[in-house]
Amino acid sequence: MVSIVLYSKLDCPYCRMAKQLLRQKQQEWTEIDVEADPARRDEMIERTGRRSVPQIFIGDRYVGGFDELAALEDAGELDALLERDHVEATAEHRRIVIVGSGPAGYTAATYAARAEFEPVVVAGLQSGGQLMLTTDVENYPGFPEGVTGPELMKLFQKQAQRFGAHVVPEDATEIDLARRPFRIRTAERSFTADALILATGASANWLGLESETRLQNKGVSACATCDGALFRGKPMAVVGGGDTAIEEALFLTRFATRVTLIHRRDQLRASKIMQERARANHKIEFLWNSLVEEVLGDDFVTGVRVRDTQTSETRKVPVEALFVAIGHRPNTDLVRGQLELDSVGYIKVEPGTTRTSVEGVFASGDAMDPVYRQAITAAGTGCMAAIDAERWLAAQGIE
Repeated sequence: MVSIVLYSKLDCPYCRMAKQLLRQKQQEWTEIDVEADPARRDEMIERTGRRSVPQIFIGDRYVGGFDELAALEDAGELDALLERDHVEATAEHRRIVIVGSGPAGYTAATYAARAEFEPVVVAGLQSGGQLMLTTDVENYPGFPEGVTGPELMKLFQKQAQRFGAHVVPEDATEIDLARRPFRIRTAERSFTADALILATGASANWLGLESETRLQNKGVSACATCDGALFRGKPMAVVGGGDTAIEEALFLTRFATRVTLIHRRDQLRASKIMQERARANHKIEFLWNSLVEEVLGDDFVTGVRVRDTQTSETRKVPVEALFVAIGHRPNTDLVRGQLELDSVGYIKVEPGTTRTSVEGVFASGDAMDPVYRQAITAAGTGCMAAIDAERWLAAQGIE
């Protein structure tokens, strides 16, 4: 592996971006903090003639800053400089690679495997998608008594593997759509693919408060299923007004002495049946027209301070756990700038298909669906993506 020297400092966003790009390329580097060592700062200035960071050397070549590093990547020259040809030579080739492992990814895998494409599913370290954080799934066809999210996803995976899908429990760190075959990398291995199906899903939104970040895993959570039982016998709060928020609140009543549902409006967005269940549960209290301004507590959550959106008055609500359920964002950062996305980041597809703006790349599930975002619709688009990919490969003469 070629040697890399990175002159940087701790509070430099461009240094972080440079390191992220190098990390995606599975590189290691020697980092020199020019603030911590003034002599090395002088060394950097002497070597480069520049006083800004980062400054990057790859082997015996002076690259420059982050912009120059990114320009090499855009021009397709960075891999050669990093001597990564051996990585491509050892890449495992598949006709179809699927990135993501929720209902969309595993359904795509089942269809592609049954068509004898032997797909690889880059499932992620936490495979299964958002359903792994869901308690009771009552609206998925075929389960009249309901099923838990993890149980359902275990069945999805088992079915895909039964037909020959190969599941890799690793996170994708890089997706290269600049040329075919496409390249998909994890920290451990590399794949090339004639066709690529993206099923990367979405992740929970946060409130964006400093106190929320500071107290994450100390009473602040986005997963009631994961953490609710840890606060048994304590008062809790949920922020949100949709089905997810109501489901979280109902689940938490199994453990909490009281669940306060904090919503910025005076009515819920949740479905009627979910609203009825929440209103009928004596443990759930509603705090309308309210925004969380601060999560209170030093080492652990002790409460939240909320502001009334109509009167601007504030009040403290004593709780020992806060669960945030205010929606999700699509996990599409790996293809940003390579595929056409909407203003939020959802992958755009041709109406009635799963075809994206790059030929041979197909999108399914919550990564391309800002409207329905249901397990059943995700599975449906996973089926569509596999069929679209199969037909596209046939048109290319790749059977």
